[in-house]
Amino acid sequence: MPVSEDIGAFVPGPRVRIEGRRDGPLAGLTFVAKDLFDVAGVPTGGGNHDWPNGRPIPEKHAWAVQTLLDAGVTLIGKTITDEVSLGILGENAFDGTPVNVRAPGRVPGGSSSGSAAAVAAGLCDTALGTDTGGSVRVPASFCGLYGIRPTHGRLPLAGMLPQAPTSDTTGWFARDAETFAKVSAVMLGEEIPSGLPTRLIVAVDTFGFADPEVTAALRPLVHKLGGLLGDVREEVMAPPGLSAWARAQRTLQPYEAWLTFKDWLDERNPRFAYSVARNLVMGALIPESERSWASLMRQEARGRMAYLLPVRTILCLPTTPFPAPLRGQRLSALDPLRDRITCLCAQGGLAGHPQLSIPGATVDGLPIGLSIIGPRGSDATLVAVARALAAVA
Repeated sequence: MPVSEDIGAFVPGPRVRIEGRRDGPLAGLTFVAKDLFDVAGVPTGGGNHDWPNGRPIPEKHAWAVQTLLDAGVTLIGKTITDEVSLGILGENAFDGTPVNVRAPGRVPGGSSSGSAAAVAAGLCDTALGTDTGGSVRVPASFCGLYGIRPTHGRLPLAGMLPQAPTSDTTGWFARDAETFAKVSAVMLGEEIPSGLPTRLIVAVDTFGFADPEVTAALRPLVHKLGGLLGDVREEVMAPPGLSAWARAQRTLQPYEAWLTFKDWLDERNPRFAYSVARNLVMGALIPESERSWASLMRQEARGRMAYLLPVRTILCLPTTPFPAPLRGQRLSALDPLRDRITCLCAQGGLAGHPQLSIPGATVDGLPIGLSIIGPRGSDATLVAVARALAAVA
């Protein structure tokens, strides 16, 4: 139940509320939508106060919003995001930082910060987010939630503000496995299966990269997961190095973001926080030689993930290398943290496989997530695994 609505999760201004279809399969549930999703009659703010200026107010709901409304879920508000989704920690210079009730005094993770914070605080049952470079997976880990990045290209992105189209996805959160499964069945358009994969790959390089305390905290979850599936093997996920995959994602994603926003920047000269403006400038300066290298590394990553994940196989890794950092730190302290996060999230944008972050572990009382990744198109199977894992005593 709600602890308090004063956690800074909602965008400033009047609160939007739209009732879901009364006879929908999820009638009675509530949701919020990250302020990258269009809601008819409401400006899409994008986390930047200059973004809506001069833009028409949406006349129809985004696909994801409409899908939940049709299923009976009631929309109770739009939530804060990092500026135009260019962030991973959840601190917004214009709208503030939503409170992470699971980790007081620490960031909620971004860019789906408000959505994750609202679910964690019990203000709603589920929430829509987006994930390009980790923006559902990271806040799910930091806030102790279930969160999914679906197979890239599987779900329509109509009415969702883009960032880097070759990595952009729609995702969602929930506090418990059963609600998450019900919402996932609606969003994915298929029933959650009862059968489970038969093989688990433990990505040893990722566990070695995470803080030792994180690896230790996740070990019981990995053990339970292995007990469910039976066949457990260890493999290196990224033979070139996690940092090489991260470098490729940090090359492709910022350049695409520059292409997405460059006309707006040229026409409007909008206001930005320094860190966001800096990332766009750096994206504009990435040379073709670097982009060509990164495209080749993406092909390598896709080949590696396809090899590791045949049918009925999943892979596990820490969602983030550490729990939620403290709020309000200097940029010089945050940049290395962002780089380490990308090392465990880059495979999402590079290979496009579905990834689900599962709660259930803590480090000094702070949540940390365990991720499972499956073959492309196995989104519902990952949800089945998460549900089965929650049922294990």
